[in-house]
Amino acid sequence: MDGGGEMASFVLRRFISMVITLWLIVTVTFFLMHTIPGSPFQRDGRESNETVIQNLMAHYHLDQPLSVQYILYLKSLVGLDLGPSISHYPDTVNNMIARGFPVSFQLGMAALLFAIVSGIALGTVAALRHNKIIDYAAMVFAVIGIAVPNFIVATVLIKYVAVEWKLFPVASWGTWKHIVLPALALATGPLALIARMTRANMIEVLNQDYIETAKAKGLSPAVIVCKHALRNAVLPVVTLLGALLANVLTGSFVIEKIFAVPGMGKYFVDGINNRDYAVIMGTTVFYSALLVFLMFLVDVAYGIIDPRIKLHKREG
Repeated sequence: MDGGGEMASFVLRRFISMVITLWLIVTVTFFLMHTIPGSPFQRDGRESNETVIQNLMAHYHLDQPLSVQYILYLKSLVGLDLGPSISHYPDTVNNMIARGFPVSFQLGMAALLFAIVSGIALGTVAALRHNKIIDYAAMVFAVIGIAVPNFIVATVLIKYVAVEWKLFPVASWGTWKHIVLPALALATGPLALIARMTRANMIEVLNQDYIETAKAKGLSPAVIVCKHALRNAVLPVVTLLGALLANVLTGSFVIEKIFAVPGMGKYFVDGINNRDYAVIMGTTVFYSALLVFLMFLVDVAYGIIDPRIKLHKREG
């Protein structure tokens, strides 16, 4: 089979695997969600009319056997219909995602861009100053960034940067200034992870023979680092981009709630509090599909970018 045929076969297998993975996520989430005690029509201990509840259950097909509900949901999902919201009727989950996701995506991309640029820079500097004070300081920061939850970072940023120093606003949305603090809070973990990986890869690459050859040819340190070493050192980071993007998007739920960002986090948290099955399922399915699709793209792109990797090895 030629190279084009191998790539087509590889992409097809990855696509089928992506579809199966998404179906498993939908199935597990659906049945787990229905194990949550309580009813979406009886909340906060308030008594409701039994007849009204029965009519609502029938309207949302919640009076049907669970297997029937599952089949009905799969049918609507195939038609890209995530259903009506129970707690925000007559609003639909599709409309909620259309309103909230652009905001979450904007915040997530800002956080990821900052994490990538800062993480690669920090990891590179640490590798070039290996076993020196800068290296130790960078790794201490990386460990703290991974260990400390982003909502703790958000609290610290609000207390000092927003309240005491009054550098950036909080609890509002509209300009680039409102993105800075939540983006910083979201970027801390990914930044630390990218910095650690870049440092480790860069140290390994700098000890390769072709780097010594480049030095012997008289190339400047900047050319050696930027053109030869860094290019190969950051390649493994590419495999993280899909997961990191999904991480900052889904991880923004709590951050969005803290900073009052009108994104997907608001709907997801409210959906859980209100036992709004359609919203919980819709947001979970949407972000799961996004994660699986991004991992699919990264997997394919990695096989294309690095010619040293054989497609049959990537299948393992």
